[in-house]
Amino acid sequence: MAFIHASFFSRVLAKESAMNVIVPENAKGPFPVFYLLHGLSDDYTIWHRRTRIEWYVRDLPIVVVMPDGYRGFYTDNHVGGAYGRYMIEDVVGFAEKTFPIVGKRSARCIGGLSMGGYGSLRLALDHPELFVSANSHSGAAWNFAKPLPPERRAFFKELFGPKPKGSAHDLYHLAAKCKRAGKLPKLKIDCGVDDFLIENNREFHAYLEKIKVAHEYHEFPGVHNWDYWDEHIREALVFHAKALGLHKVEAVKRLGG
Repeated sequence: MAFIHASFFSRVLAKESAMNVIVPENAKGPFPVFYLLHGLSDDYTIWHRRTRIEWYVRDLPIVVVMPDGYRGFYTDNHVGGAYGRYMIEDVVGFAEKTFPIVGKRSARCIGGLSMGGYGSLRLALDHPELFVSANSHSGAAWNFAKPLPPERRAFFKELFGPKPKGSAHDLYHLAAKCKRAGKLPKLKIDCGVDDFLIENNREFHAYLEKIKVAHEYHEFPGVHNWDYWDEHIREALVFHAKALGLHKVEAVKRLGG
């Protein structure tokens, strides 16, 4: 695999941004792509620094794009940057013009952890025409019908506005909208049983079951840390490989598929 650092100009944010990209070297492209999103306190380098992601995909015919999402929750902030548009227009736009990527819904998946878990679900449910599958590890799957955590209420108000329920920030609203439209990406959600976000994930899982949105949901031993995410990113890769039609690749079988 080739490991590439790329700097690019974001027209949406009007500033330089960056991503790390893993590209197959010994196979002929173009390839499917996996957009892999970081959490609130990290940046585009973290997946490569804290996990063995490059080793896990070493024989997979897939490009992995790890962009900087800043602290914007991958959504258009009420006060601040349009991080949802940035992801779609700038990150996807730049990556698929620059690297050997197929650039079709059937070859495009997305995933992430914590803030990035929320972001991957939000982007896939808001743009089901773009992503064939999405996964969330320990995602911040807020139910905006309930009060937000008081210690972060001011910050979240800047992100999501005073009334996020029913908006493009609201996973519950977006899931129901996708269900009505009849175009849903394949979804996989997991969380550690001792993670502080476990109840958010259980509640969102129950809602998806209630409205009959097909998805995978798993709880595992673990907390909100890199030991958990490094272990379960392998399962996410198997999940996406099946959605992308790569499930017969020998490297997927080694990952447990």
